[in-house]
Amino acid sequence: MSLRDQAKEALLRQRIETPSWGYGNSGTRFKTFAIPGAARTIWEKVEDAAEVHRLSGVAPSIALHIPWDRVQDWAELRDFAGERGLRIGAINPNLFQDEDYRLGSLAHPDQRVRERALEHVLECVEIMRVTGSNLLSLWLADGTNYAGQDDFRERRHRLAQGLQRIHAALPEGSRLLLEYKFFEPGFYHTDLPDWGSALALCRALPKAEVLVDLGHHPAGTNIEAVVATLLDEGKLGGFHLNARRYADDDLIVGSTNPFELFCIDCELVSAELSATPAAACAQRVAYMIDQSHNIEPKIEAMLQSLANAQVAWARAWLVDRPALSSAQRAGDVLEAHRVLMDAFLADVRPLLAEVRRQLGVPEDPLAAHRASDYAQRLAARSVTVSGGGYPQ
Repeated sequence: MSLRDQAKEALLRQRIETPSWGYGNSGTRFKTFAIPGAARTIWEKVEDAAEVHRLSGVAPSIALHIPWDRVQDWAELRDFAGERGLRIGAINPNLFQDEDYRLGSLAHPDQRVRERALEHVLECVEIMRVTGSNLLSLWLADGTNYAGQDDFRERRHRLAQGLQRIHAALPEGSRLLLEYKFFEPGFYHTDLPDWGSALALCRALPKAEVLVDLGHHPAGTNIEAVVATLLDEGKLGGFHLNARRYADDDLIVGSTNPFELFCIDCELVSAELSATPAAACAQRVAYMIDQSHNIEPKIEAMLQSLANAQVAWARAWLVDRPALSSAQRAGDVLEAHRVLMDAFLADVRPLLAEVRRQLGVPEDPLAAHRASDYAQRLAARSVTVSGGGYPQ
């Protein structure tokens, strides 16, 4: 099979989850700018996600954030999504917006607060059961701001105990994806600051794997090397796809450093094609967008993110791996780099157009959306937003 045919097959089976919070108004610490047509309820978010999937063909699930997306009847929401060609994806507990979580959640020094945090996460596990979700995506804002504020090792023990209780409650066939972040909102220390800390905790939990958010690393971090290590350990669970310039910017994926995204995908493809245990890990990785579209139209930003992810994925499959391996074994540094760059510079637009025709979606999803009746109907939505930060 030619490299192009391999890339085409990979693109046809590529799936990327979109987040409910990417369709509603959100903002920075300074201001939330209301975008005309932004979804106001979870029902509208599901409808928008269904429109994105209809146009892209690669986004058949929507992640939920609790309590932002809370409803009275979860089965009703599951069925509502199913009628629109979607399934409920990862369930994301919120352990950072309650007044009780000022000093942390699962790592909080007060047992009462830790129990409250656990109750919320276990509620989310029950939501997984009802909606059919098989992923619990957990990010903690836990950390400290001052030296001496709390005991590092005790906090780690509290966190490990909480994760063990959550892990024990997971439905059969489901996974816990544990996310890390090197700073913010704890500026002195973070309880889960890096992939190694997350990996150490996941090793004790068979159903737990590490979730890599592309914006959660210090500047200059070689994320593709992190990905390769987690694949080798069999503990890479998923991605939150976005882009960053300085910190956790949550920009459109592939918009600031497309070469980094390509290199990350190269590691994933290499593992998938290998005759090693890493292949099985690569094949079950969950791909999810996690972005804050603060100044862009929501659906348009999501479609562009998916398109950029498709471009990177296609190019990663076009790498001539026998030639690359030969150059690496010979120590031919420049030739190895040239092989990689040949794939990165490939024009994959004709291939993507062919894939989209086969998927039965428009060759230019963004242009199709702009010309659609759906885009016109969004103008009828009205919303007033003031202040800043996350949706309430």
